[in-house]
Amino acid sequence: MRRARLLLIAFAAVAGSGTWLAARPQQALPPPPPPSDQTQRPAPAPQGPSFRAGVELVSLNVTVTEGARYLTDLTQDDFSVFEDGVKQDVTFFNATHLPIALALLLDTSASMDTKLPTAQEAAIGFAKRLRQQDLAEVIDFDSRVVVLQNFTNSAADLEAAIRRTSAGGSTSMYNAVYIALKDLKKVMAKNVEEIRRQAIVVLSDGEDTSSLLPFEEVLDLAKRSETAIYTIGLRENDSTSSGSRLFREAEFVLRQLSQETGGRAFFPNHLADLSGVYGQISDELSSQYTVGYTSKNNRRDGAWRRVVVRVNRPSTIARTKQGYFGPTSR
Repeated sequence: MRRARLLLIAFAAVAGSGTWLAARPQQALPPPPPPSDQTQRPAPAPQGPSFRAGVELVSLNVTVTEGARYLTDLTQDDFSVFEDGVKQDVTFFNATHLPIALALLLDTSASMDTKLPTAQEAAIGFAKRLRQQDLAEVIDFDSRVVVLQNFTNSAADLEAAIRRTSAGGSTSMYNAVYIALKDLKKVMAKNVEEIRRQAIVVLSDGEDTSSLLPFEEVLDLAKRSETAIYTIGLRENDSTSSGSRLFREAEFVLRQLSQETGGRAFFPNHLADLSGVYGQISDELSSQYTVGYTSKNNRRDGAWRRVVVRVNRPSTIARTKQGYFGPTSR
């Protein structure tokens, strides 16, 4: 999670991540370190920006459910936040449906050939549910990763990009998630009205087979972001032990990405369920709270800090990212 340096008079800005407006054109994954187009502006340390003054806030996007229903009528007093087991004082609360910056990732490897038309229609339906103030980009990945549509609020442009996808090649999902995380950091808010929650929605039907980056590096980058990752895993009809084993490995990856970032993993049993899955993701993104606090841990050791959010209503579940990396001395 990205930590925000905040002046008290502008604290509302922590409710979402900063946004970038330029997605890379069609290109393969640049090897780390980040590409030269980012060298004009010094990049922050992995743990976040330099903390020189002001108040250091931890901001969390929180989803609260009661059974299958999203709860949207909670107040600040309903929430309790614990960091490494220590209760924190909630100092910021926002129940407003903030604009979204979203990366829509589609697996277009050869195994998606027969599934792609249905997947396209489901993704288009999701794009049409975005509001005028939301931004989205479309990325397809097979052996390569291609940004088919830069960030836009045009549903027609997003639809056209999705329809341009075609199946072929292997699967480089880690590369695609890496590029999406980097692109989302570029959509930078110029004022409070442009603050956005960030999300990645990735659809895949199997194991990553051709990424340049290892999963551990991509997961670490995701954990250092404020981006919730929603994953959709399409199960294969292959009932062989080899096919089952490979999907179990892919399922583990998809679950890890979503759980660590406060998103959610879906594994529909039927291709026809895809539209409903995208609908659930859309509903969740419009039902979240932002909860902020100043950590009582003053150490600057860059260590991982576990976060738990609880709600004081029975039979409710609060879901957010599992933690963040603390600041370091500069």
